[in-house]
Amino acid sequence: MNNYKTIGWSLIIGVITVVIPYTILTVIFEYPNILRQETGSILTKFYGKENKLIFTWWCFAISAIPLLIAFVKIGEMPQLAVIKWATTFAVIAVMAQAIGLLRWVFVVPVLAANYVNADNPFTREIAVSDFKLIHQFGGVLLGEHIGQLFTVIWTIVISISFLKSNTFAKWKNWLGLISSIIYLSAQAEIFNTVISSFPYLSYAGLAGSTLWLLWLLLLGFSFLSSEENKI
Repeated sequence: MNNYKTIGWSLIIGVITVVIPYTILTVIFEYPNILRQETGSILTKFYGKENKLIFTWWCFAISAIPLLIAFVKIGEMPQLAVIKWATTFAVIAVMAQAIGLLRWVFVVPVLAANYVNADNPFTREIAVSDFKLIHQFGGVLLGEHIGQLFTVIWTIVISISFLKSNTFAKWKNWLGLISSIIYLSAQAEIFNTVISSFPYLSYAGLAGSTLWLLWLLLLGFSFLSSEENKI
């Protein structure tokens, strides 16, 4: 029972700690739309709010720690031994996304300062080039591709395992699968960053991640429920 409570509270707290910095970034930094804006505009906007953004991005990067605790605990559930291996995907996903987000804390501030304070076009071009490289590697490859893809794999495995074992209400498990499919479709936008003609749905990422967080929140309350703790 204590293990279920730990999982439940970790999921609920984890969702809250993710949503808060995400919302702040949406308000003060046009996130996530700013990710696809022109590089010079991104660096200029970042430099103008540097101190606020550094600590907000840092909070965003570590916000998934409670979720990581929950993922590991779920993998330890003896009734669902088949999902133990899926925990590896969850851990890699969290680490990849955290590393990707931390580029805004320790790399982008330097590039933004170099760009804004540059005394010649050549220095600005270097800052732009460096940002594009770091953004494509840390953000697109690690955070959006590996991080999100491994999150989807973990969610699918967990949802199917819960369905087969009659763990929690079936509609909650189906919500996990549906959010995963939508979230997975967002990978098309990632390929569009290197293949400009690659088709994608612009709101797939936002819709998929929102449904996924809702699923986690419902899962958290389910673990706390005494009726559904009879797993």
